[in-house]
Amino acid sequence: MPQSTPRSPRIIVALDFPDRRPALELIERLDPAACRVKIGKEMFTRYGPPLVEEITRRGFDLFLDLKFHDIPNTTAAACAAAADLGVWMINLHAGGGRKMMATARERLDALAAPPLLIAVTILTSLSREDIAETGLSGEPSDNVQRLARLAADSGMDGVVCSPREASQVRAATNDRFLLVTPGVRPAGSATNDQQRIATPSDALAWGSDYLVIGRPITAAEDPAQALTTIRKEIGEA
Repeated sequence: MPQSTPRSPRIIVALDFPDRRPALELIERLDPAACRVKIGKEMFTRYGPPLVEEITRRGFDLFLDLKFHDIPNTTAAACAAAADLGVWMINLHAGGGRKMMATARERLDALAAPPLLIAVTILTSLSREDIAETGLSGEPSDNVQRLARLAADSGMDGVVCSPREASQVRAATNDRFLLVTPGVRPAGSATNDQQRIATPSDALAWGSDYLVIGRPITAAEDPAQALTTIRKEIGEA
């Protein structure tokens, strides 16, 4: 299993663009020593492995956010294929169950330099009413803690969770279990489609290890300065 102790930089910039050009123009303005980056389903579906390879060639640690969820062997094979691209972190859905997660863990452990493998708990866009419609009972935080414990027991390096649930997840797992938190917005930023949000400093105080931040940086007039301002807020610059 790869080393799961968090290290700087803690900020993961979400490259959620409909086209590769603005994404590449943005990373030209950012320093790989100051942040990591994330690409998700839309960009990967449009541009595939060549985009991943182009970003990693520029020195950035890349979180490939594809949220795998399938039968165990298919998920494990997909994780191994992602690892072959040289990415820093990949993820799958904890809702796929123990066998799916454990099979993916076993497959990655056979590699010389596996990426970090984390599990998605409850999407930060979902409210109590939203998850009730899927058949789950209780508050989002109850389900996050349950799925986080299952992920830890299944060998995951960490989970994706809301910063507002970070302290409960930390208490339910251990200090080495990584907490990757979207829904992070500097004070005064628009909330957009996130429901359970926090400022960067609050997120770290509550136990987050890595902060996924998109539009407050990517839509800023000066993205590099916006990144520097947030890094100063969390004591990294």
